[in-house]
Amino acid sequence: MSKALVAYFSASGVTAKLASKLAETTGADLHEIEPKQPYSAADLNWNNPNSRSSVEMKDKAFRPEIANKVEHMDQYDIIYVGFPIWWYVAPTIINTFLEQYDLKGKTVIPFATSGGSGMGNTNAELAGSCPGAVLKEGKRFSISVSEPELKAWTEQATV
Repeated sequence: MSKALVAYFSASGVTAKLASKLAETTGADLHEIEPKQPYSAADLNWNNPNSRSSVEMKDKAFRPEIANKVEHMDQYDIIYVGFPIWWYVAPTIINTFLEQYDLKGKTVIPFATSGGSGMGNTNAELAGSCPGAVLKEGKRFSISVSEPELKAWTEQATV
C-alpha cells in the first residue's frame, strides 16, 4: 500500500483549499510549504516588475528559503505537490521544496490553481529538482473541482 503526501504552497489560500480537498479525497497526509519570509500583497503584485515574486520568477536559479520540513519524507511513495501558477510555471519555492529531499524512486505529481493559466512549462522546470523520481504530468484545477473528479484524476495519475 502506497503512502501519499499532499505538500502545497499557497500564497492566497486558494491552493490550500484545493490541497485540503485532495488530501481528504486520497487519505494522504497534508503539509504546507511555508516560506521563511512570508509573501505580502506587494510581494505578489505581478504587475510590478520589481515585486519580490516578479524578481524571483525572472531568476530561475533563485530558491526562496522554506521555514519547515516534512518529517520522515522517506515514508512516502507518492508526493502530490501543489502551488499557484506564476508566470506559467510553478513558483521557485517548489524547486526549493523538491531539492530538500532524496526523491529517487518516488512518484511526484504536480497540481495547481490559477486564474486562467495552464501548467505551461512546469514539468520541464521541476524535472531537474527531483532527479530519480517519476514526475507525472501535472494538472490545473478550479477550486470548485468535485471530489469525484479529484479521485478519478488521482487514480489515473498514479498508474
